[in-house]
This record gives sequence, C-alpha cells and structure tokens, in this order.
Amino acid sequence: MSLSVVEVATKPFEGQKPGTSGLRKNVKVFQKEHYTENFVQATLDALGDELVGSTLVTGGDGRYFGTEAVHKIIQICAGNGVSKLIVGQNGIFSTPAVSCVIRKYKTNGGIILTASHNPGGPDGDFGIKFNTSNGGPAPEGVTNKIYDISTKINRYKTCPELKAKIDKTGCQEFIVDGKKFIVEVIDSVEDYMEFMQEIFDFSSIKKLLLGTDGKPGLNILINSLHGVMGPYVKKIMCECLGAPEVNAVNCVPKPDFGGGHPDPNLTYAKELVQDMEKGQHGFGAAFDGDGDRNMILGHKAFFVSPCDSLAVIADNLECIPYFKKTGVKGYARSMPTSGALDRVAAAKGKEFFEVPTGWKFFGNLMDAGRLSLCGEESFGTGSDHIREKDGLWAVLAWLSILAHKNKSVEEILLEHWAKYGRNVFTRYDYENVDSEPAKQMMTNLNNLLDNATFLEKQFSYGDRNFKVAKADNFEYTDPIDKSISKNQGIRIIFEDGSRVIFRLSGTGSSGATIRLYVDSYEADKSKHNMDAQELLKPLVDIALQISQLRELTGRQKPTVIT
Repeated sequence: MSLSVVEVATKPFEGQKPGTSGLRKNVKVFQKEHYTENFVQATLDALGDELVGSTLVTGGDGRYFGTEAVHKIIQICAGNGVSKLIVGQNGIFSTPAVSCVIRKYKTNGGIILTASHNPGGPDGDFGIKFNTSNGGPAPEGVTNKIYDISTKINRYKTCPELKAKIDKTGCQEFIVDGKKFIVEVIDSVEDYMEFMQEIFDFSSIKKLLLGTDGKPGLNILINSLHGVMGPYVKKIMCECLGAPEVNAVNCVPKPDFGGGHPDPNLTYAKELVQDMEKGQHGFGAAFDGDGDRNMILGHKAFFVSPCDSLAVIADNLECIPYFKKTGVKGYARSMPTSGALDRVAAAKGKEFFEVPTGWKFFGNLMDAGRLSLCGEESFGTGSDHIREKDGLWAVLAWLSILAHKNKSVEEILLEHWAKYGRNVFTRYDYENVDSEPAKQMMTNLNNLLDNATFLEKQFSYGDRNFKVAKADNFEYTDPIDKSISKNQGIRIIFEDGSRVIFRLSGTGSSGATIRLYVDSYEADKSKHNMDAQELLKPLVDIALQISQLRELTGRQKPTVIT
C-alpha cells in the first residue's frame, strides 16, 4: 500500500535563526503547533537539489520531546522525497556518533536533536541542528539559508500515516507516493565504537585499567550525567576496556537528565568532583548531554582545564596510533581559549590557527588537510577523525597518554607546565542576564575600541600593573573559503600578553549569557601549582572594572566559574 504525502499550510515563526550549534529554545516553544515541522522543512529545503533521493541521519541526546521530534522528522523526510533515513535506536545518538555515521556511510547530512549542555525536561530546552555531508555543523552559508527559508515558509510536506518503529534495529521499507522510503534503525554505539578501536590501542588502555604483573590498575570514575553517553560508556569503557560497571555512574539517559544540568564543569558536575576528592580514583571524567564535551580530573579532583587538556594531548599525539598513520598536520583553538596550545604548535613547528567560537570553523581546515587537533575552552576537544568535538575520544586520548607515560594526571600536567610554562585561565559565566544591559555592556566596550586614550592605559591591582597594548573585536578570515566572520568577541590584550575577553553566548534559549575569559602566562615554576583564581584575581577585577558588568547587570557573582 502506498502512503500519501500531505501538504500542511503554515506560517513563519519569528526567531528560527540557528546559532553556533543549531536552533535552541524552550521545549514548550518546539511543542507549538507547526513549530518543529517548520524548522525541519526549512532545513530540508536548504538542501536544494540534493534533497530528493538523499540519505540522512537523525537521533539525539534523549532529552524530553526527542522521541516525538524523531517521528516528526521521519514523516517529513518521507514527505520530501528522502530515500533513506538512518535512525539511532530509540532515537539515541551522541553528536560525535552522528558525525561518525554521516562520514562512514557517506550520507547527505544529519539532523541532531540536542540542546547540548542546556537543562532538559518539560520546562527545559530542546534543540535541532543540521550537520552537513562532511559530518560537521552547518556553516553560516547553510544556516543563513535555513533561516531565510523559515521566514517565508507557507507549507511543509509530511506523511502522517507512516508509523516507523525505532525501538529495534533493522530496516523498514515504506512506499510513499509510489516511491520507496527506508528507515534503518541502527545500534547507536556500534559504528562509533569500531572507529575508536581503529584510533586507539585498546589493549594498552585495558592493561592500564586492569593492571599488569600483579600491580593494580588505574581506578577511574566516569559520570555521564544521565546524558546520551551512558550507553557508550557502558559498552566501550566497561565491556571493551574492563572498567568495573560500578565506576560508570549516571549512565541511564533521562529526558530531564535526572533533574541535573548536563554541563561537565566544576559547578554542574559537582557529584563527580566530590567523589574524586575522596582520593579513591586516579582519573575522573564527565560528559555533557550530547557527549561532545568532557571534563578531566586527576587524583583528589585535580582539575585539568580544557585549555591545558588540549595542549597536553597536542604534545603527546605519538601515544595515539591514529596519528602515527595520518601524521600531524596543524593545531587550532577557538579565540577565547588560552594560548597553551600555541606554545606546543610553535615548539613542534606545526601550523596554528585561531578561529571564532564554533566547531564549524575547524571543519574547513580539516577538510583542506591542514588541521589534526583542535579545541575550545568550553570543554570541547577533538581531532580530524570526525567533524565534531568528541568527549569520549578526549577521555581515551588521556588514558592513552597515561598508559604510555605511566604517570599520574597531575604529574603529566606539572611536567607540561615546567616545559612550556603555564597559561593560567578562567571563564566566568553570567547566565540568564537581562538582554538589554548585556547588550549595553558590549556596546560600551565596543566604543572603547575607538578611544585612543584607552590604548596604552594602565590598570593597577595591588602591586600588579597592566598596560593595554591592543583592543579589538575579533575578526576571522577563513583561509580556505575566504569568508569573513566579524564581531566574534571583544579582546583586551595587555603588554605582558595577558588577555581579557568578553562575549555574549548564543547557546542559551532565553536571556543572555555573558562570558568573561581571562588568560595570563606564568613562567615561574614556583607558582605553577597555585590556584588559578588566586593568580588571576587582579585581572578579573580589572576586567570587571573596565566592563562595569556588575553595575550594569546587577550581577555580583557569576553563575559558573571554570
């Protein structure tokens, strides 16, 4: 029996403009009649001539409304002439796994259902983003096209009679308006796991965890924060690598992430921090909701900043078999990320790139064969094995380094600082700030850039003096496609190389999030083990003084400090 396509009349919704990682709104917004359908249709229409006969991938982090959204996507894909849709079992797929599957099966792209590290549940957030055929987030040219279509949309095509089952793996064939449409439900973990086994030496990591010659193994603790990574951790870390199941906690994905905030930082992954502080584990890690971010801790909760994590991995790529095969091309970081990676790149004579925040900027460099390793200070680390940041990849990279060096996390980091010096870094997040004062703050800062007296101005805190050497609003010209991205964050750089950076984040669903980044280089080994907040207090105070953040927003303290 052939199923029929139905055209449903609709009207545009305001504000369906994708940010750096897709469209994120409160769940209740996506639940509005036609809202989700409009955005999915706009996304498919943006494929143009590629749409009919295409193969796409879909799945997400298991958050509330995800299952309903998967079924809507299946029906709309069927209504628009897509030939095949690959779906993660039960609608579950980590973001790195979607990138892996897109690339492995050479599909035309994928629709990922996630709001990443934002809270979930009926009152939480939902998100939809499109990844292109290279496996990476859609570039601005594509997201702008999606948005433009969303402002003019007057119909969407769907097949409401089509009822696919997504709880069991296998192919389901349907005839839609006389044409075959296939829904293939696949194991969410299998393809990704097989790829990790190609990249890393699993036998070496297994020996590290289980121990050899009568010596005990490394006692690890992995917390998935009730996000999508639970099944991946159970399958890869426990079944394949031998970690005890008791060491993998919060591994059942929940629509509301167990009532928690699925953001792997010292504030929201507090349970992991407290467990690690007891001193029973030598390595700890947490992931965000969709599995592309990670936090690394050593014994007694020794914190590895994402900036340092990236630099340490960059300095030890010989511990990972993948890079022995592919070679190491270049390194890159997002602009707000500390300069720790820059020093490794210079020492190794590798090409280095500083790009705006957003993983899509790394993709062009990877596709051009100029980039092997990259990361962001927002707990994102990855390589050219896929086109997304990859939380579990980063954990396996660290375990590979630990196995190779036979040293603790803290020892490795202290040796790294002794070799390169320490870029002391912190980020202050002020979440859900009223939009108007946040915008006013950025406007005031922008006006400072044109003030000649601000340049070379000196600021003092105690016995420390900081003289402004440069101030700008970061602009990036892509070396591959020559596209220009402006207004990517206000930078104030001092004569000693210290930096303070201000950005308004686009990853929230309401209000504004102000991010303040502070980066300062410390060569004195006697200070390398000091608390980052203590070392950076002078610069933080100066940054707040310059921005008038507290006065304008009324916020005396940040929501999160990392």
